Amino acid sequence: MLNKKVKSIILAAGKGTRMKSNMPKVLHTIFNKPLLGYVIDAVNNVGYVDCNFVIVGHEAELVENYVKANYDNSKCILQSPQLGTGDAVNKAAPFLADFDGYVIVVCGDTPLIEADTLRNFIEFHDNNSADLTVMSAIFENPKNYGRIIRDKNKKFIAIIEEKDATPEQKAVKEINAGIYCLTWNKISEAFKNLKNNNAQGEYYLTDIVKWAVEQNLNVQSYILDNNEEIFGINSKLHLAEATKILNKKSLIRLMENGVQITDPDSTFISPETTIEADTLILPNVYITGKNSIGSYCKIGPFAHIRDGAVIGNHVRIGNFVEIKKSVIKDNTNVSHLSYVGDSELGSHVNIGAGTITANYNPISKVKSKTIIKDGANTGSNSVLVAPVTINEMASVGAGSVITKDVDAYSLAVTRAPYKQITDWVKRKIQQLSGGNK
Repeated sequence: MLNKKVKSIILAAGKGTRMKSNMPKVLHTIFNKPLLGYVIDAVNNVGYVDCNFVIVGHEAELVENYVKANYDNSKCILQSPQLGTGDAVNKAAPFLADFDGYVIVVCGDTPLIEADTLRNFIEFHDNNSADLTVMSAIFENPKNYGRIIRDKNKKFIAIIEEKDATPEQKAVKEINAGIYCLTWNKISEAFKNLKNNNAQGEYYLTDIVKWAVEQNLNVQSYILDNNEEIFGINSKLHLAEATKILNKKSLIRLMENGVQITDPDSTFISPETTIEADTLILPNVYITGKNSIGSYCKIGPFAHIRDGAVIGNHVRIGNFVEIKKSVIKDNTNVSHLSYVGDSELGSHVNIGAGTITANYNPISKVKSKTIIKDGANTGSNSVLVAPVTINEMASVGAGSVITKDVDAYSLAVTRAPYKQITDWVKRKIQQLSGGNK
């Protein structure tokens, strides 16, 4: 356990030109969750960090709105103009003037970084009484990365960017992963001494290593076990690649815990979704956001479960069904071609094919709730206009549009009475053919 407090600085000011988008890079999503959200969650889950300083720049208001809406322990700090990573970290310095603890610096576009890795990194820094620790990784092809440079005694002395490296330095396979742990009262002075005498006219965070070495401070590097965790997002291609990596980890975790996934290649499940053992996931299922699914369920094929679903045991979610922000209790079936949103379904409910919970009023912008109690059922092609309650053991006739509550054990039918017009088709054919035949 650490005796020092820990705070984080998360770099999220860049535009991300290669994303080819007006949206800030860190707000691009994987499973409908922004990249920045994955990073903040990882930092918060370390268990040591009590405050995050998020450095914003491009479309700062959008990023700040997201942070304010989702993270009480995070404060946004504007970097304008954007003069490099060293300048970005220095923007947090006024908020750390009297801080006696550790500061970790993390990039906001690395959604695969894990809390356990960051925790081990901080503990390594603490155990080695380090003043500055840089996370590094070993790459067989280190092209485009800054190299970790060591002296003849293997002591870490500098980070050299590839464009500035000699052929001998370019051959080094240990690279800078872009994550730092700083003993703040020892390293904060470095940011007052950074120079911008380079082609970009920027203040580089990597230059603090050289400064710390010159000050005879304890500089360490921590070699990462899994290089995928520092995968940075710089393009839509990278975004797709990171999605697949994150999804694969999620599916492996679920299968190791007893979930049966028929076709992992066509199945996407967010890492925030929990599924109990002995549930079957059929092909082409897409689950995003934070959801809970019980045991002995059958999901899919071609089902879409969105954020906020709580699904009990022995539940059937069939093909071409969408579930959003709904509670579905044990032994209930939503078998095919239906939409259930902002709803609460009891146990032993049967939802007929094509049933729609009409939960959204486009004029008032209000979403209302549908309640379907134990044992109730809906016929095919029903529309339940929320707010509405279908009480215990009630039945909704096929093709009905329900706008009022249905009493227990009652049948609700709103379709027009049956009418048959004899020989109507025959007469139409005769008219089209020009007369009687």
